[in-house]
Amino acid sequence: MNKILKRAFLPSLMAASVAGASLVPAQPASADEYILQDTAIGAGAGILSGAIRGRGSVLNNAVKGAAAGAAVNAVHGTRKQPQNRVYRNIGQDVGVGAAAGAATGTILRGNTRNAAGDAIDGAAAGAAINILTNGRRR
Repeated sequence: MNKILKRAFLPSLMAASVAGASLVPAQPASADEYILQDTAIGAGAGILSGAIRGRGSVLNNAVKGAAAGAAVNAVHGTRKQPQNRVYRNIGQDVGVGAAAGAATGTILRGNTRNAAGDAIDGAAAGAAINILTNGRRR
C-alpha cells in the first residue's frame, strides 16, 4: 500500500512544487530608506482623517494610516527609473493607500462594515505622503 501511495501522489506533489516555485514574483516589493518617514506621515494623516470623519479610535486610525504609509513606500520602492523614484505618482499613492487602509481596517475589526471609510483614511494617508514628499527625495 505504501508504494501505491508513493507512486500515485509523488509525481503530482513534485509537479505542484515546481509550479509553485515558478510563481514566485521576480522582484518583491522593497521599502526604501524613507519607510519610517512615510509610516509616520501616514499615521498622522490617518489620525487627522479619522478625527474629521468622527469615526474610529485614535489608535486604530493611526494603525490604518501607518499601514497605508508603509504600503505606499513599498510600492514606490519598486519603481525602476531614477526619475520615477524622485517624483511620485498621486494616483498610485492614493490607490495603494486606499487599498491598504481598507484591508487594515477589515483586519482590525474583523468585518467589512466600514470598508469605505477605511479606504478614505488610507487614501488620505497616500495623498499626504505624496504632497509632503514629492520631488524632495534624492
